[in-house]
Amino acid sequence: MIDREGRQFLKCDVLVAGGGPAGVPAAVAAARNGAKVILFHDRPVLGGNASSEVRMHIVGADCSGHRCGSPDVESREGGIIEEIRLEAAVTNPQRSPSIFDLILYNLCRQEPNLTLLLNTTVDGAVVEGDRITQAYATRASTEDRYVIEADIFLDCTGDGRLGVEAGADFRVGREARGEFDEILAVDEADELRLGSTLMFQAKKYDRPMPFAPPSWARKFTEHDLRLRPHASAEVDLGLEFGYWWVEWGGTLDTIKDNEQIRDELLAILLGVWDHVKNGGNHGAENWALEWCGFVPGKRESRRFLGQYVLREQDVMQSTPFADAIAFGGWHIDTHPPGGVDAIDEEPCTQHRVPHLYDIPLRACVSRNRSNLMFAGRNISATHIAFASTRVMATCAAMGQGVGTAAALAVRSRLAPAQIAEDAAFLQILQQQLLRDDAYLIGRTNEAHADAALRATVTASSFAPGGEPANVISGQTRSVHGVKGSPADRARPGTHRWRSDPTRPLPQSLQLTWPAPITAHRVQLIFDTGMSRPLTFTLADGYVRLMTW
Repeated sequence: MIDREGRQFLKCDVLVAGGGPAGVPAAVAAARNGAKVILFHDRPVLGGNASSEVRMHIVGADCSGHRCGSPDVESREGGIIEEIRLEAAVTNPQRSPSIFDLILYNLCRQEPNLTLLLNTTVDGAVVEGDRITQAYATRASTEDRYVIEADIFLDCTGDGRLGVEAGADFRVGREARGEFDEILAVDEADELRLGSTLMFQAKKYDRPMPFAPPSWARKFTEHDLRLRPHASAEVDLGLEFGYWWVEWGGTLDTIKDNEQIRDELLAILLGVWDHVKNGGNHGAENWALEWCGFVPGKRESRRFLGQYVLREQDVMQSTPFADAIAFGGWHIDTHPPGGVDAIDEEPCTQHRVPHLYDIPLRACVSRNRSNLMFAGRNISATHIAFASTRVMATCAAMGQGVGTAAALAVRSRLAPAQIAEDAAFLQILQQQLLRDDAYLIGRTNEAHADAALRATVTASSFAPGGEPANVISGQTRSVHGVKGSPADRARPGTHRWRSDPTRPLPQSLQLTWPAPITAHRVQLIFDTGMSRPLTFTLADGYVRLMTW
């Protein structure tokens, strides 16, 4: 149907705006849980900062392997982001950025309940009372305009475009220390933020590869870059995968000034490369640029105000939340707003987060729009808490949580504003997330329909710590609590069956019931090495840490 304005009319249960690391899992989760979903994304490829347009690798609660071996819990995210990482390991060993785009595209295309519209920007909304009734979108590539009616709207755009069009409350910048009693906050509130980055890739050849910078490239000295690790003739610092610290724009409006930021970042990137190539002995004589980004990898812009504002204390003290839908664990990772111009400041300051922590549903539900939810770097968090939650695997975990919540809310005929205080709904939601391979700190599978929980379990053999009964413990990863840690909320143990390694394969596991049962579904969960780092990356040094 086309309205009088020439706009095509679309209708769905859940509209997801933004197809980045949060939006793709949100849309897929909602679709898999029965909702009719439309996913709009304003770029030609999915993935946001993980796409071939930006090429930053997805990191999360395992802190790029630094948390692996922690006494608490195997910390890599499960669910849809684990599915994506495993798919990349199997089908993209060549580490092609374009093939990673294709993996995300295929993930969406194969969901029958999901309609994907690329190159499409949400640019308007209709609000009645506190409820969004419609959103407007434009696809410039086909000169189409859309009006979309949905029950629930999810803003996963990063910049919060949908929510802003709908008048949702938000804030920008850094809170003063006294507002939330945050030790790491600044003395006085301001509108400064983390800057953006342009990545580059380089390739080594068997001959010298000269480089002459354009006239507009910036100039850098070794003194300028003394706090920013870069190439050295003695140490291999990964010229193949650019520098995340090529950062600038945090003193500007990272939305309105994005084009200016892009131009300056190009001048910085080529200036840094000029220094590496021509500014001393950096071991780069035979290296040449192979690719440089034109889409800034944006760290921070708007943060919505939700039913709860996550804060530093929640992250550092691992506050338990009854409405937890995901977890985080990355450092509180702040950067100087001046980026590379702040030559006397370290490019980042990372405050170690002691344990994994809950992300509550209330931080993902608007406080003034009853059917607006969000996931990603625009959730309701202070600047300090956001400095941990902003990384892409954490965004993906909350995307799956929010997408699942939206689908179940549609099914239950509940508005998002109602669900975080509904204990019965939260129980159903959290059990569904566990069933869908997400991890929630301290929560175990208690599904009444799970016949395995009533079975007697035996095996042909087992290793110490890998007893057969572990398969019905309700956990899907190893948990070893230390006093005062969130793992205290769960039963410690390996939570997996392991056959005796001295016995030959095959080995078998058997579940027995006192009377026959009717099985409607069999679900097997295998150990994918959650104790090890694994992600898609173009950095050779990072890949060497992984077992594919």
